[in-house]
This record gives sequence, C-alpha cells and structure tokens, in this order.
Amino acid sequence: MSNDIHFQEDAASITDPKGFYAAASHADVRKKKDHRLDTGLLFSRPPCSAAGVFTKNAVKAAPVLQCQRILKLDTPVHGIVVNSGNANACTGEQGKKDAIAMQKTAEEACLAPADSFFVCSTGRIGDLLPIDSIKEAISSSGEAIRNGATVGSGFAQSILTSDTKPKTCTASFRFDGNQVTVSGVAKGAGMIQPNMATMLAFITTDIQADSSQLQSVLSEVVQSTFNAITVDGDMSTNDTVLVLANGQSRCSLNAASEVLFKDALFRVCDSLADKVVSDGECITKVVELLIEGAASVKDAESIARAIGNSLLVKTSWYGNDPNWGRLMDALGYAEAQIDQEIIDISYEDTAVLVKGTPVPTNKPVWKRIVSEPRFSIKINMNLGEGGFRLRTTDLTEGYVNFNMSE
Repeated sequence: MSNDIHFQEDAASITDPKGFYAAASHADVRKKKDHRLDTGLLFSRPPCSAAGVFTKNAVKAAPVLQCQRILKLDTPVHGIVVNSGNANACTGEQGKKDAIAMQKTAEEACLAPADSFFVCSTGRIGDLLPIDSIKEAISSSGEAIRNGATVGSGFAQSILTSDTKPKTCTASFRFDGNQVTVSGVAKGAGMIQPNMATMLAFITTDIQADSSQLQSVLSEVVQSTFNAITVDGDMSTNDTVLVLANGQSRCSLNAASEVLFKDALFRVCDSLADKVVSDGECITKVVELLIEGAASVKDAESIARAIGNSLLVKTSWYGNDPNWGRLMDALGYAEAQIDQEIIDISYEDTAVLVKGTPVPTNKPVWKRIVSEPRFSIKINMNLGEGGFRLRTTDLTEGYVNFNMSE
C-alpha cells in the first residue's frame, strides 16, 4: 500500500495539511541572549479532533499533566503551544500555573475557546519558566498567525534542544477524489528510551476523524516507531506525541480509508523516529536490531532492549569491534526464553553464529560492516514467531562530555 503514499523527507512545514498555521518567537528561555527561536505556536481555525501518547515515567512534567487533562475532555481543540530550553518539570505548583498560563495566552492570542490548546515544554528539568517573556512571545506569534503566518520551518526550529537539525516530513494520499495530508515535526537527541523518549512529536492532518479513531491508530503506530528507538536508555518526564485532525480534506477516516491513513501516519512517525535516533547526542552509528523467532513478541522486545541498551555492546560498536560475544551475554540476561544452541546471528547478511556455532572465517566482513555508520544485526532465536525491531546507537566519550556540561 506504500506505493499509494507520496512521501517527502524534510518537508517544508507542519502546515502542509489544509487549515493549519504556525509561527515561532524568541523568549530567551535559556537566558543566553542569542535570539534563538524557543516558543512555537500551531493553530487550526477549524476545530480539530485529537489523540496523544505520553511518557510512562511516574514523574510527569506539568505540561504533560495539562495535555492529558485537555485530551480527557474530548472536546474540539485548535492548537499547540510549546517552548524549548526548559522542561517545566519538577517545578511544583508554580509549574502547573505556568503551564496553564501558556495555554490561556495561546487561546487568547488565537481567539480560540478555553481548553482548546495543548501545552508542551522541553529542556532542563527543575527550573521555573520565565513565564512573562514566554507569554509575550506567544502573543507575538498569535498576532503573526492572525495575519496569516504559516512559518512551519520556524516552528520546527523553536522546539529543538540538543538537536543538531530540525526533523520534519510529510505524507499524502488520494482517496475518493480527495487528497489527505499528514505532516509531522519532532525533537529529540538525548534521554531517548521508550516509553517514549525525551522527545516531542506533533502531527497534523486534514482527514476527518473522531478522537477515538485517531487514538486507536496513533497508539498502534507509536508502538512500532517512537517506542522502538533508544539512545541511552533514559526515559524522560516530558515525552509527548500529539495528532490534530481538522477534517479539511473532506475525507473521512473509516474502514475503507484507514489502511491508507495508517500507512501515511506510520511513514511520518517512522521517519521522525529515525531522525531522532540518528541525531542522538554525539553518536557515530545507528544500529537496527532485528529480533526474529522469539517465543513471543514480549521476549523479542526484551532481547532487543537488553542488547540495545548495553553499555558494553554500544561501546564496542563505537570501537568498530564486531564483538558478538557481548550480544550473546546481553540477550542472556533479557529474561526471555533462550536456547543458546540454536541461535543464529548475522551482521547484515553475513553469518556470525549458525545454530549456536561461530563462523570465524567471516570476521573481516563483520569488522567492515560494524565500521559503517549504519548497519543491521539480525538475531533469530528459532523458538517461535515473536519479532521486534529496535533502532539504537553506539555510545561515545563525546556523549559523556556533552552531558557533563548540560
């Protein structure tokens, strides 16, 4: 079905779907006087249905709690307001008041009803927001939107923290003579481990759908995309994925159109997830772990995460060392059903183990593969039908040095 989807990497903006507007401003959240965009506003004049997936960390930032409250109301929404540089997490009652202040300022700036904006923050944990300057920036962006601004590229810049570049993409398809567009923007580079990662992802679409339909499709897609990446094994306090659908395509999400819409949404989320892990802090390699033949999907995921988060494994990849013994060690403590005598491992398509027996003559090829910036490792447990794909990275001294100063 993917041949029916038109997909564009690094698309111009999250305003590609009909009826969405965006703007960004500078509030000096980081207090560096560098005029970096740090406050973004996304708006749809037509009301939207919405869906969301959030961090499972028991410590949740004030904006996450506010987003969850808005989503539970199951009433039309009109937009998202977001700041970077400060997570507004672990900030007590003042943090809750500031999240509400951001939301209300955005609603007033866009002439939208109460409780119709989601609010998100990302950045350093534990500091209070410079709320007065943020409110001024939101008002400025609201004025730009009222004048017709569609600066999606600025919005994509405004949500970045330690990212090295914006992360955007767009997918579209035709159904019953109507074109449906799905666009996404994300941020994330460190503290990346589901559920989900230190990441924000915002997706807009002009399909017509109710919130329960959107939530069902989003939850399924997130599991195999944003919840299948890791950089450092840390789960954040602010993780948020939001989808807004304003119905302007005149195409309804139903049994007939769902296959195409789900495919388009998957393409967008999968691309953004890949951009997040590929932009991991100071990494040099992206590794795709493909676990097959596990006794269950749960076992396959446990094995993938044990390997993908192992410091010994990750540092061997950084050193271009095809040390498959570390893979075996990590999968051995994954608390999954394992028979070491029947496991197959390959780097790309080059065998490492065949039914538990090493193939040392292939070592020069293993080393060449592991020296590449991207490669896959395939592990067949030969025990059942369970499978899981996890994208992970190496671990460098650059990551350590970077996070000593952050």
